[in-house]
This record gives sequence, C-alpha cells and structure tokens, in this order.
Amino acid sequence: MKLVLLLIGMVLVLEGLPYAAAPEKMQNWLKVLSEMRPVDLRIFGIISVVCGLILCWVIQQGGGF
Repeated sequence: MKLVLLLIGMVLVLEGLPYAAAPEKMQNWLKVLSEMRPVDLRIFGIISVVCGLILCWVIQQGGGF
C-alpha cells in the first residue's frame, strides 16, 4: 500500500509541474488537445500506456538503468 501511495504522489508531482512552470503554454496545449479527434487521443493514450508498461517490465527484469 505504501508503494501505491508513493506512486500516486509521484504522478501528481509530475502532472502538476508543467502547470506550475508554464501555465500559459499548458492552456495552449490543452486547446490543441481539445481540437484533436477522439480517435487520435485514444491512439496517443494507448501508445503511452504500452510504453509505460514496457518501461515497468524492463525495470522489473533488472535491466535498464
């Protein structure tokens, strides 16, 4: 449970950094995202999930860094 809470905290930190560092650019980026087709957003999301799973798998296997 401690690890899950730590991971949630790290996600919140990483998600919040762009908004704190460059709020104007994030607003522009959100406008661009809102104009994208849902299919394109879904593909981007699936690619992100697969890359994240591969990264977790590589790290878990003792490889990588």
